[in-house]
Amino acid sequence: MPIVEHFRRRLLCRAVPLAVATLLAVAPAGAEISPLRMTPIVRAVQAVRPAVVNIQGQKTVPDEKGPAGATRQVNGMGTGVVVDERGYILTNFHVVDGVRQIRVTLDDGTADVARVIAHDKRTDLAVIKVNVGRSLPTIVVGTSMDLMTGEPVIAVGNAYGYEHTVTRGIISALGRDVQVSDTQAYDDLIQTDASINPGNSGGPLLSIEGKMIGLNVAVRAGAQGIGFAIPVDQALQVAADLMSVEKLENKWHGIEVGTTRDGASTIVRRVVPGSPAAQVGLRPGDVITRLGDVNVARALDVERAVLGRGVGERVAMEVRRGGQPMNVQLTVARRGSSPARDVAASLASTTAPAAATADPAWQVLGMKLDVEPKATFESRGSRYRGGMRVVDVRGDGPAAAKGIRAGDILVGMHKWETASDEDIRYIVSNEALPTLGEVKFYILRGEETLYGAMKVDATRR
Repeated sequence: MPIVEHFRRRLLCRAVPLAVATLLAVAPAGAEISPLRMTPIVRAVQAVRPAVVNIQGQKTVPDEKGPAGATRQVNGMGTGVVVDERGYILTNFHVVDGVRQIRVTLDDGTADVARVIAHDKRTDLAVIKVNVGRSLPTIVVGTSMDLMTGEPVIAVGNAYGYEHTVTRGIISALGRDVQVSDTQAYDDLIQTDASINPGNSGGPLLSIEGKMIGLNVAVRAGAQGIGFAIPVDQALQVAADLMSVEKLENKWHGIEVGTTRDGASTIVRRVVPGSPAAQVGLRPGDVITRLGDVNVARALDVERAVLGRGVGERVAMEVRRGGQPMNVQLTVARRGSSPARDVAASLASTTAPAAATADPAWQVLGMKLDVEPKATFESRGSRYRGGMRVVDVRGDGPAAAKGIRAGDILVGMHKWETASDEDIRYIVSNEALPTLGEVKFYILRGEETLYGAMKVDATRR
């Protein structure tokens, strides 16, 4: 049986607040909607809604009314926005901090348990990921460089647990510094009078054009009509760092980028010597317009385009230099490694005989594994020193039979660590493996440590 089974259900009947939220109602089939009703607010909400998710979960907090050291369980809620079609979601860190099981519900009712990819406590931002087996709509992003006090804005979020609640207002002020607790302060926030309630955290603040200009983050306790949002340019710059291929996959491209003054293009600020970018002749001042199948408008797009690609893989890059178009092939390399050496290794692996290149973990365990960066365990304060991320699972293999899935992190088998390629090779070739029967394994999935036992296929070594 799978090691974990999630029973999902959705509340079909729920009281929904009136006011602007009622604009989301779907007209009966065949009914004509007056153009007068299709206001900019309605169009903006309809466009963005598929990329907004609702987040729920329980967390343990101190019980101030109980004896010293007592705790209690509380239901947490929040909102997130899909920033990559593979299921990467940006939200506030306080929404998922300490949550044992992060339950994410998409606009169409699909639910999944998300795992935390990375977080930054100082800015209160986190990236989480769901795996629903299909591409997801992503949020339409604007800029916070040219915001104006008094311009209309729209907030969408899981207010008090009421999914996809919509409120509207104006930008009340810009550049606010807010201290919300002894341990949390925010800089340069957008202040708005659009109602932002508990549960709205991590949801989008939209312009009247339906573009995300901020990420809702805080409410001023005891005050009406005062809410705050992180400017989108700042939020997505942090997201780029959280989704960095160096941190998540131990790969690199060597490009440091910024945004042009008009906020419309991504310009190369620095090229790391010896990096893949340096190898193809990229220079400071070049404007990146496309990388692979991703149109590049900011640093996050560069990371998204490289994330998940294999070492030695070439990625087509479109650049403007001095106004003239230029095309190059960027090679993905391991961090600190030579792109040329990685290309040669990649070519060798595709031309060598199958028997010589067979992946023993794939054959024996039914998993394709890659080294998980040490930063993952350091950021979580984990007792594990390292692990191997599950990249793929063979449908007929031992891992699949036990419910292991892509994205899990294998941290141990039997009495052995699984922190490196060398550890895996030692385990699958160990003479004692066939005599063990079922082999106990330990994996990290989100904030949980799960375990089970699998009967490995030692005959395929």
